[in-house]
Amino acid sequence: MKTAIIKILIQLLTDEKTRHAILITIASVVVGLLGMLAMPVVVIYTMGQMDPPALTISEEEMLSGLDADRLAAMESGGQEIANQLLSRGLRHQIMKAQLIYLSCFDENIALDFSEYAGYFSIGDDAMLIGCLNSVYGLEIDYDEFERTYLFMKHLMIDSNLFTNTGTRNAADLSAWCRNAYEAEWLYALGGHGDMDDELQRRTTDNVGLILGYFNYDFNGKAFGSGIDTLLYTEQGGMDTMPDVPGIGVYNGAEFGVYGSNGEVFFASADGRLVQKTSVSDARWTCWVTFVGIEYPQNLWEYIDELHAPEETEPEQGE
Repeated sequence: MKTAIIKILIQLLTDEKTRHAILITIASVVVGLLGMLAMPVVVIYTMGQMDPPALTISEEEMLSGLDADRLAAMESGGQEIANQLLSRGLRHQIMKAQLIYLSCFDENIALDFSEYAGYFSIGDDAMLIGCLNSVYGLEIDYDEFERTYLFMKHLMIDSNLFTNTGTRNAADLSAWCRNAYEAEWLYALGGHGDMDDELQRRTTDNVGLILGYFNYDFNGKAFGSGIDTLLYTEQGGMDTMPDVPGIGVYNGAEFGVYGSNGEVFFASADGRLVQKTSVSDARWTCWVTFVGIEYPQNLWEYIDELHAPEETEPEQGE
């Protein structure tokens, strides 16, 4: 990547005072741009046009370099990238593709978004960057890109990762916890996914990981406090647990959330970051459903069968 964004991020990662100030400014910009369809991209692009920032930068100064035509192009391009990746089942690649598009491509290039999106089916990031460099004549440094991308994941909760932000559902609870793991949220007692300005990272405790999903406003990009107690129903032993993302696992002290492919995500005081473990890990003793989460109908049918009274054969002579 040969844009000014790298200079800024290097400064963010090495200068504590500057990093603290810019994170607060970016958060302000994010809140102020809620109407933008490609909001993460707007922030990235704005950062990319700036010289290394002073501590007094305001939201207005960050946005002043964007005229109406450029904002419209950003919104249109960002949305088209999202549409193309959604149609391919690659929603987890949207922010990555938007980041590369706005920080590495000349704004006047006539990009074929369908072709561009197709390259993001490549599962390995190093191979992806190499491919994009070759096809489009870019000079993206893989290590710098990874650091930039991870920084954005630390900072933002990407709404593109979720299928239905208007409900609280099992699939998105699973995606929420997976994102917390991949974005390296830190364990901190009392945290529920909010940004800790001192640690420069989102933090959560065990129950807070799940409550954070209940209380996060995807439109306002902020946490509320409407639900402060995690209600659940124990459904059975681990040997009866079905393969449904968003199911909870429990051991009498800690909860985890089942993702897929045998993975469980959880936050624990015995680890610095949100952790991933196997559903077969001996630490889990039962599986649960969370009150307030919408689960698939076939799960409720399975639960009904699981808890149905066993029929006994009548004794002879009756």
